[in-house]
Amino acid sequence: MKIITQVAQAGTVESSDILIILAPATPQSGIQIELSTPTPKQYGQQIRSLIQKTLTEYGIEEPSLSRMIKLSYDLLGLQSFFTVGPDECRAWTVRRGALAPEAAGEIHSDLQKGFIRAEVISYDDLMTLGGMVEAKAKGRLRLEGKEYIVQDGDILNIRFNI
Repeated sequence: MKIITQVAQAGTVESSDILIILAPATPQSGIQIELSTPTPKQYGQQIRSLIQKTLTEYGIEEPSLSRMIKLSYDLLGLQSFFTVGPDECRAWTVRRGALAPEAAGEIHSDLQKGFIRAEVISYDDLMTLGGMVEAKAKGRLRLEGKEYIVQDGDILNIRFNI
């Protein structure tokens, strides 16, 4: 964080962790400083915008790290699926061709033992429809049994009973 001791004129100073808005210091008004920290959403948008601008400038379609991760998953025969809740979204890794109970076991062994069914929607469908409520309304959220082969990018909600 930057510390400013003298202010000659009005302006804005930005750093990576704080935005400081400055007003001129006069004997009549004193020094006025307003501190504002960007929200995580604003900070994330700024970073995504900067990354996209840089990639575009250099004609790069995808960051190297993303490509390396995809290639590594392919070579190892792995894929990801997601679980989504009101306070958390999490990615899990399973082998390609894993059945739904095996994927449930990656989350917790009790989920595999007591597996009943999985509510499933693909990531692309969820993003297109805008959310789980809309997906249910449009009939895109489906129930799959023990023989379901989990697909890369599936979003699963495991139903179980122990």
